[in-house]
Amino acid sequence: MPELDVLPEPATVASGQCTGKAVSVVSLRKAYGDIVAVEDASMEIAAGEFVTFLGASGSGKTTTLMMIAGFVEPDSGTITVGGRDITRLAPQKRDLGFVFQQYLLFPHMTVGENIAFPLQLRGVPKDEIRRRVGETLEMVGLAGYARRKPRELSGGQQQRVALCRALVYRPPVILMDEPLGALDKKLRDQLQTEIKNIQVELGLTVIYVTHDQEEALVLSDRIAVMRDGRIDQFDTPRELFERPRTPFVADFLGAANFLPGRIEGHTGEQTLVRLNSGSLLPARPHPHTPGTAATAAVQPGRLDLCPPGDGFCAGTVRSVTYVGTLVRMQVETGGQVVRAELPANRAPATGDQVGLTADPADVTVFASDEDG
Repeated sequence: MPELDVLPEPATVASGQCTGKAVSVVSLRKAYGDIVAVEDASMEIAAGEFVTFLGASGSGKTTTLMMIAGFVEPDSGTITVGGRDITRLAPQKRDLGFVFQQYLLFPHMTVGENIAFPLQLRGVPKDEIRRRVGETLEMVGLAGYARRKPRELSGGQQQRVALCRALVYRPPVILMDEPLGALDKKLRDQLQTEIKNIQVELGLTVIYVTHDQEEALVLSDRIAVMRDGRIDQFDTPRELFERPRTPFVADFLGAANFLPGRIEGHTGEQTLVRLNSGSLLPARPHPHTPGTAATAAVQPGRLDLCPPGDGFCAGTVRSVTYVGTLVRMQVETGGQVVRAELPANRAPATGDQVGLTADPADVTVFASDEDG
């Protein structure tokens, strides 16, 4: 059993009272032989903030989380929590909560015993343990389940118990590694709401890992989009979606359309892009020199229909896919396929001739030599 008698007493954090830095990560690096898993990862996370590491498989998001947790030792860099350097501390001495995708509940223990276990290790009195276990179960809608065994619970209920076990001793930071990845979409959406409500109510600092863009947008105060071991952009969901700094972020967060062309010039609050198709596309201002080869990026959901002669492009609707309240369609124009999303009640028919338009504020421009 790990030695836990040196653990500090975690402070109770009340909602609305979180100030200052909870976690500081500076220049973390981890390589496995010639393969660099994480390179120069740096960020400051405020107390009470919900931060998500988002990326595809192999992007370095889980390795970064595991270095913060202490399960992976960094080659270089530092990690501090509440001003305390924990870079070389063993995991059990960091006093961080951890929720895995696998529930990792003790099958021979009841729900209440599973949740009480970390409190027993810390020598918390029995009456206090009973009180905290009861409060935590009630918080996640499992009041009355304390005497059940994990095998008697559904997958979603087991994940709630795993969350309770991480919450019950009030750690300063909770780490979550794709905790909802094994659940179906309806249950995943429900637990996302519950996790966010608990985080806000208790003022918790949460670092979360997922490859699901929608999940990251729903839960996070800020998102670190990771690629090839590096953080491409660390920003709010709105800034990432509406103001991506790289083509990769624009594509990963919203599957953007990329329209090649050249910078025509600047007028007022707009940058004008002459697309390769010959049409002119106004965009929000960008400091690129006229004549520079460029790519305009616009999300499918930010496009709208117009008469064929009125938009920045016109073409033929090649497919229309119904997805509930929306339709996703593909428009072939000038040898390129442009994807758009529209309310289902405004859907054109396959074969229709349509024009496409976009608000200049929704169009991002990248110089063609920018990293994508």
